[in-house]
Amino acid sequence: MALSSYIGKRLLAIIPLVIFATLLTFILTQLSPVDPAEAYFSASHIQPTEELLAEKRHELGLDQPLYVQYWQTLSQIARLDFGTSYLSNKPVWDEVTLRLPSTLQLAFSSIVLTIIVSIGLGYLSAVYASSWVDYFSKALSYVGASIPQFWLGYLLIFFFAVQLDWLPVNGMGSWKHLVLPSLTLSLALIAVYSRLLRASIVEQMQEVYVVYARTRGIHEKVIMLKHVMRIAISPVITGLGMNFGKLLTGTIIVEQVFSWPGIGRYFIEAIFNRDIPVVQCYVLLAACAFLLCNLLVDLVHMYMDPRISLKGRTDS
Repeated sequence: MALSSYIGKRLLAIIPLVIFATLLTFILTQLSPVDPAEAYFSASHIQPTEELLAEKRHELGLDQPLYVQYWQTLSQIARLDFGTSYLSNKPVWDEVTLRLPSTLQLAFSSIVLTIIVSIGLGYLSAVYASSWVDYFSKALSYVGASIPQFWLGYLLIFFFAVQLDWLPVNGMGSWKHLVLPSLTLSLALIAVYSRLLRASIVEQMQEVYVVYARTRGIHEKVIMLKHVMRIAISPVITGLGMNFGKLLTGTIIVEQVFSWPGIGRYFIEAIFNRDIPVVQCYVLLAACAFLLCNLLVDLVHMYMDPRISLKGRTDS
């Protein structure tokens, strides 16, 4: 019951944060010099007259007071109605849900690859410190943290798609289409979290409970996997949870490089075409994704680390 109460409180706390995100987006939209009516005709490649602009402003409710416009925006969002795209003249929510599975597919594959390589590399480099594995992990972290994603993406395309002809260049379809964009997204994350896990494991190995477990004759592998890793992996979970929220809202650069039909690429097209309803929808989705991932990270922490008290979290 305590866990369900905690989850309920956290979900209720999301509501004012989402409202704040919608308010901030609404204010920034109002401060923008772009007239939504003009943006609509510009995206549709129509040269409007003053009469058409006035008619479209009335249709969009732009001639009403700001508080009325904001209330209408909140009412529409509550019904998952984000308006109609200026570019396609289709409901924004339908357009987003059409592209969301592609982004989810790319996000999950990237996170899975990051988890597998980071945990394996971080664990081995901590256990076998100053070995070739440790030096390889350090070199990989330097490379992964230094190379920009767009440059890495083009580099992978050049070698694996153009020169070797092993993998497709862009688009989506079979599992082969996932390899290059997932690797491009994962390398920077692997570079950070493998070293973070190594440092966390080394720190935990100096703790008293490890020394006590060794004096009791517990096998080293049991100590490492059951006790040390359970606590040392906490900062990695936090970082991956936040990055998963970022991936869920679309990794813009990678989707552009590989022509991946996700919501990140859709968002870029909306910005260039001044498609304001799409931009508003994207901002709200990004806020919700980060908040939900934050809740999921806290729940995983409470399961992985017994020192974290649910009572302490619910009281705070």
